[in-house]
Amino acid sequence: MRYATFTLPSDPRPRPGVVEDDRITALEAPSLLDAIHAHSTRGAMPARGAASYALSAVQLHAPIPRPAKNVFCVGRNYAAHVKEGAAAYNREVKLPEVPVFFTKAPTTVSGPFADVPLHADVTQQLDWEVELAVVIGREGRNISRADALSHVFGYAVLNDITGRDLQQRHTQWFKGKSLDGSCPIGPVIVTADEFGDPQSKRVSLRVNGVTKQDATTADMIFPVAIIIEWLSKGLTLEPGDIIATGTPEGVGMGRTPQEWLQAGDVVEAEVEGIGVIRNRIQG
Repeated sequence: MRYATFTLPSDPRPRPGVVEDDRITALEAPSLLDAIHAHSTRGAMPARGAASYALSAVQLHAPIPRPAKNVFCVGRNYAAHVKEGAAAYNREVKLPEVPVFFTKAPTTVSGPFADVPLHADVTQQLDWEVELAVVIGREGRNISRADALSHVFGYAVLNDITGRDLQQRHTQWFKGKSLDGSCPIGPVIVTADEFGDPQSKRVSLRVNGVTKQDATTADMIFPVAIIIEWLSKGLTLEPGDIIATGTPEGVGMGRTPQEWLQAGDVVEAEVEGIGVIRNRIQG
């Protein structure tokens, strides 16, 4: 199944729904986050309401517009991306031995078709990063690798937009990764059973129609199951938690010459089996 959060032109109240073909049907739950929590305890999503709408008549928002926690992120999870980062900053190439974790603040989360602020007053190096996002569906701590995927509710597309100069200046990643509106997610959450193997999906990104990133999740250094295993060590993962699994090569930082997003640019991030999020950079 495919789940989303939407509003109507006549009603700005966000509501959860299930997407089928070109229509969305409201769920009887206050939010998709509430629905995921209900699913974790009852084993089933809330019932559908009577109201159904054409997708073209609604506005889609981030499936979970305000996560209860920071978005968990994995850095340096594709070998080619590690190498391009090392070359960009004249560093030794060293692949990580364990997942590298950081977070993005909940205020970074924005919709799949929302404008993303340029933040020109604080960064001159706004970069793109297409990623597969994991949404946790069942609570757990110290989760084994073998059991990890059973804790996944579903998957979404995520663009981990980053202020590279901030990332370097602060010598850690949180500040450069946590600019308001810098984490568009969506357009839907595809449930784990429909999505299938998370290590066999194409991920790609285009800027103004030009392909910048094009890879497969099979290239991850740490697959989804291993990410969950490490992240959950001594840390409880809860329904609705979001994990961004890393980006492949092709980011602006790694290009010669380096490329940065500008006002008016249109960024399209895509994951096979989920769809496309499309965001305009707003100056």
